[in-house]
Amino acid sequence: MISKHPILQEFPEYSEKIKDLYHRNNEFQVLLASYHSLDNEIFEIEKGEIPLNDDVLTHKRKDRVFLKDEIYSFLQKN
Repeated sequence: MISKHPILQEFPEYSEKIKDLYHRNNEFQVLLASYHSLDNEIFEIEKGEIPLNDDVLTHKRKDRVFLKDEIYSFLQKN
């Protein structure tokens, strides 16, 4: 099933911390914006609305995992 991967669903245990950091930390805002943008792009590709080959989609998915790891690390440190 094709679906988006909202960061609040990925880390529900950090929902309050995510909201707090988003409002007070510019670096975290950039991370979340990058993740959200990439997640939307992947969703559109998976739906077939943006034609790309599988290698590009795989690379974008890996980038999303990397960003998710960065966000998790940020949440752990702050």
